[in-house]
Amino acid sequence: MCAQYCISFADVEKAHVNIRDSVHLTPVLTSSILNQIAGRSLFFKCELFQKTGSFKIRGALNAIRGLISDTLEGKPKAVVTHSSGNHGQALTYAAKLEGIPAYIVVPQTAPNCKKLAIQAYGASIVYSEQSDESREKVTQRILQETEGILVHPNQEPAVIAGQGTIALEVLNQVPLVDAFVVPVGGGGMVAGIAITIKALKPSVKVYAAEPLNADDCYQSKMKGELTPNLHPPETIADGVRSSIGLNTWPIIRDLVDDVFTVTEDEIKVRLG
Repeated sequence: MCAQYCISFADVEKAHVNIRDSVHLTPVLTSSILNQIAGRSLFFKCELFQKTGSFKIRGALNAIRGLISDTLEGKPKAVVTHSSGNHGQALTYAAKLEGIPAYIVVPQTAPNCKKLAIQAYGASIVYSEQSDESREKVTQRILQETEGILVHPNQEPAVIAGQGTIALEVLNQVPLVDAFVVPVGGGGMVAGIAITIKALKPSVKVYAAEPLNADDCYQSKMKGELTPNLHPPETIADGVRSSIGLNTWPIIRDLVDDVFTVTEDEIKVRLG
């Protein structure tokens, strides 16, 4: 498995050691109402209580610390990424801990609250258009200008390994768990979790979930080949608009048991 994919379970174990002193062990909560509706026991890994407000700090911090240990000249001059929100905040926070400048390429259309949050952590924001082409072009320009290092939000192996530490915690917190349902955008989290689960408890199912309006993961799984979204998807779930990529796709193809899609109305459902 190690040679076939961009990371191995050993990389997740190493990431756990790298970051455990600086991330929260987030709680797993339950809901009797939701259990009753679903007819089964549901457990929610509450990464909203994680530092910077999402699981993204796991991968970002693992990547930053890996860069420092791998760079003979010491710390990189800067780190650069493209993100409309959570990864940008997490990378900025992780870089700040190590005294490294962070430059975040953000679509002009990103919500103001996310832009302000990235700036609050101390990043330099550079704006791009919403298209993938514009984002990549601006990112490459900033990399050249800053002599920085790119930390991709979901295809960087160190990021994927960091996200996999979620599964290590859940297996300890809920030993009898028999399935994971993981949101998928670029696929870094579900790929890291799948690598971990299939190494430790292969009988446990790993499912990906995404909006029907941004169903590239589902289409890829059905066709057996990487099938990115042709246009920026329109969905209220703006954190999962990105497509899976070359590093996450082989893991999803082989180790994720199925992909579920949900409509916009289903995403908006509120329990009354």
